[in-house]
Amino acid sequence: MRWTCLRFDELSVQQLYDVLALRSQVFVVEQNCVFLDIDGLDPQTLHLLGSGDEGVLKAYARLIPPGLKSTDALIGRVVTSPAARHGGIGRALMTEAVAQCEQRWRGQAITLHAQAHLERFYASFGFVRVGEPYMEDGIPHQEMRKEDSQ
Repeated sequence: MRWTCLRFDELSVQQLYDVLALRSQVFVVEQNCVFLDIDGLDPQTLHLLGSGDEGVLKAYARLIPPGLKSTDALIGRVVTSPAARHGGIGRALMTEAVAQCEQRWRGQAITLHAQAHLERFYASFGFVRVGEPYMEDGIPHQEMRKEDSQ
């Protein structure tokens, strides 16, 4: 797995297409969730891409800097390709996403808005529940936060 973390203006047209296609494939089609994925934040965020040896995008997360949407850094749009699941890629993606946030935004807590059924997965990275569960786009979610470990 090859990890690349890029600003929006550093993404190639093909990389951007692959990111949007994967996000749409999983969040809109697979999860049957009609929402506006293109929310205006992509140009101001970092994009973590995980590609296999053949160059195919297998995993992705969007890293939102502190102060843009929250006082914390945010990890969002966490997604793995259906064809790449059950091989530890999701765990590798989160390990890399947390490492990138901690490296780039030292001293900042990290927040994510987890689908509730993945709460234990995110807890294994040190994230803890914040507040009560809530519904977003028809899917139960839980806000979770990881204090800075540095």
